[in-house]
Amino acid sequence: MSLRITFLGATGTVTGSKYLLEAPGRRVLVDCGLFQGYKQLRLKNWAPLPVDPKSVDAVLLTHAHLDHSGYLPLLVKNGFGGPVYCTHATRDLCAILLPDSGYLQEKDADFANRHNYSKHKPALPLYTEKDAELSLKRFHGLSFDDRHEMQGGFTARFRRAGHILGASIIELTFEGTTIVFSGDLGRPNDATMVDPAPIKRADYLVVESTYGNRRHDPRDPEDALAEIINRTVGRGGTVLIPSFAVGRAQSLLFHLDRLKSSKRIPMVPVFLDSPMAIDASELLCKYVGDHKLSEDQCRTACGVAHYVREAEESKTLNMNTMPKIIISASGMATGGRVLHHLKRLAPDHRNTILFAGFQAGGTRGAAMVAGAKEVKIHGDLIPVRADIANLEMLSAHADVDEVLGWLGHFEHAPRTTFITHGEPAAADAQRQRIEQQLHWVCHVPEYKEAVDLT
Repeated sequence: MSLRITFLGATGTVTGSKYLLEAPGRRVLVDCGLFQGYKQLRLKNWAPLPVDPKSVDAVLLTHAHLDHSGYLPLLVKNGFGGPVYCTHATRDLCAILLPDSGYLQEKDADFANRHNYSKHKPALPLYTEKDAELSLKRFHGLSFDDRHEMQGGFTARFRRAGHILGASIIELTFEGTTIVFSGDLGRPNDATMVDPAPIKRADYLVVESTYGNRRHDPRDPEDALAEIINRTVGRGGTVLIPSFAVGRAQSLLFHLDRLKSSKRIPMVPVFLDSPMAIDASELLCKYVGDHKLSEDQCRTACGVAHYVREAEESKTLNMNTMPKIIISASGMATGGRVLHHLKRLAPDHRNTILFAGFQAGGTRGAAMVAGAKEVKIHGDLIPVRADIANLEMLSAHADVDEVLGWLGHFEHAPRTTFITHGEPAAADAQRQRIEQQLHWVCHVPEYKEAVDLT
């Protein structure tokens, strides 16, 4: 029987991951993410999906980040009624992330309507918190490494990818043909997450290329963090860290706890201002064994910060001008509480806005890292006078050398390796590296491109 893959996202961008696999009478979607960043990408979230959601039989998720899972509430709202398969930790993280995404969309639409800065009358959310809650009923948590038989002849196996809690590499087999989806590959020798599982064979491979054209800064992240914090606190400023709530926030807490324990930074207060990040931190302690930390290490790291759950307490943080460290979502400054902190802290030269990983094109984070002197937040132009830094070595994505190292475990070349989840320069650079070093057949697919796998 024929098997076809169609690339419905993560082509020419690091967002919107969606890969449709079709066999006669069967459709499976691997990942179901939101497009983020540039407006022309975000508009794709509002356009009809190129495939009828009712015709999709099942969804498999590599991990919980919204660029891989955040479209699911809309898929269900528009008629998808099948199961969503993922690891247990991914299921629990999606139970935090998806309702929060719906809630924030509702709040942003309401704010836009009250302050009359949206071009749409009225502004509407892509989906609501209730839509997200309903989508969670479709989830089925599965164990790592076991083979899971699915209806229609597909067999799936979830292997550890590192990256974040629950993240997986998916091996999907249909009638003897195996397609491996790397998802987001973590970094080998990460301080908190396990190394990506070695994969020995695949007939076809879909691999990410977020850092396909660069290597991570080799500096110790704690050295870099200490330098920035000490410099900022020394001039009476606050360090604001826009952080991905799942994964990055917990890594930051681990490093900050070590820096405080070793007295390498002043004993300034640390605030974790993100209910979602707080809940994700608690899950880290639940899933001991899915990462490198012991339960005691988890609880010690999470204990370094004061948790800020209530919106009113969040608002008061900026009223106190004493030096402090605020970790708040979102990691690319695209939404959430961090925007209110940016409005207050970015105009002051004493402060530092410290990004902690990849900033997708079209996001406020990318603009600020590139040197923007002002950014638009809630319809207002906010001057940027604070120091801006980005510690990409804190990224949970493997860089190009680390991806090549992971590919080195394959005993034989896949028939075709599809390079996705990268901006154009990164994807093409990684294609060239794989072709030159490994002599594999590679292809960088276009949006909505369909390829028959034979």
